[in-house]
Amino acid sequence: MTSSKSSSFSQKALLFAMGLGLCCGWLDVPFLNTTAEIVSALFIQLLKLVSLPIIFFAILSTVTNLSGLDELKTLGRKVLTYTLLTTLIAATIAALLFATLHLDSVQSMVDAMVTPPATTKGQYIDFALKIVPENAIVAFVEGNVIGIAFMAFLISVAVIALPEAERVPLQTLFKSLFSALLRLTQMILKLFPLGVWAFMLILFKELQNTTASSQLLWYTVAVVGANLIQGIIVLPAFLYLKGIPVRRSISGMFPALSMAFFTKSSSTTMPVTIQCAEKTLNVQPKVAQTAIPLCSVINMNGCAAFIYITVLFVSAQNGLFFSPFEMVGWIFIASLAAVGNAGVPMGCYFLTSAFLISLGVDLTWLALILPLYTFIDMIETALNVWSDSCVTLVVDKELSAS
Repeated sequence: MTSSKSSSFSQKALLFAMGLGLCCGWLDVPFLNTTAEIVSALFIQLLKLVSLPIIFFAILSTVTNLSGLDELKTLGRKVLTYTLLTTLIAATIAALLFATLHLDSVQSMVDAMVTPPATTKGQYIDFALKIVPENAIVAFVEGNVIGIAFMAFLISVAVIALPEAERVPLQTLFKSLFSALLRLTQMILKLFPLGVWAFMLILFKELQNTTASSQLLWYTVAVVGANLIQGIIVLPAFLYLKGIPVRRSISGMFPALSMAFFTKSSSTTMPVTIQCAEKTLNVQPKVAQTAIPLCSVINMNGCAAFIYITVLFVSAQNGLFFSPFEMVGWIFIASLAAVGNAGVPMGCYFLTSAFLISLGVDLTWLALILPLYTFIDMIETALNVWSDSCVTLVVDKELSAS
């Protein structure tokens, strides 16, 4: 009963902060604008301070306390299966919307001079190599999420293989460090309503400065629509079919979804996601602390939709069209690319540019999308965290029943 009242109070505080942020953004007071920029920057820095250590110690503390490698394999297999399933569905929805809205119709180029985005040749080759970090410190300094997760899993497997006398002290140490980080996160989250006020004010100002042609408007409708269908219809249906209360799940994850929307980072939001799953939705700690970090690395529903629609849209504007068979193939390409895309800043955007370069397509239309990407990225991140939560809830229920 206490957690329910606390959750209700939290939601009311967040909604009030959102409304206040919109009002302050509309007033356009320079002092408030500057204050919001400072508050938002400090809040994100505080979250970044704990997010990477939490990913590392969440995996260490949970995996080393599993009963053995068989349990880890079972949990990992379920997470990977549902991640691939939901991501494929997200890309399929994107394909259907792309076809329904006829986004492959060609529009003459906007007259304004637009500088195509800078490309980073070999960025994804370098990124693939960084999955195995050359040393632990560099992985944390560079924010190499996948490298940190990979390192934590390797250490965890090694610890599990140790004799009990050597394993138990390490298990206790990892669990204590993780608990301390969660306590620190709870202290930071006391400031969350203030952060939401700042984020909402900044979002209002950014949307005021965004302009788009009618064709770009329909493109945005398609990307946002694909994300909303996935988040509002597909994922709740997934929970319903598994016998999990949908409204309770949405209500319980509301703080995490709000933070994901404003911070545009699944890994930064992860401490809140874990806390909501454990404290509000009663997910087993060993499941939440393993599945959520793993999902934050591989579960990218929103990115799959963005890659699919953007590649085909920009290609069409440059006179490159795909057959129905090729468009089906792009569903799988976008899904697999999204799964391997976590941890790269603006990863969806740059991965899309890499695909377009390989197709020999001019990137000017992609540059026109850039001003809209901030808003799209906010929705994508919230969807990714919601999908992480749904996968975790389903895996938790299935493991509890087995």
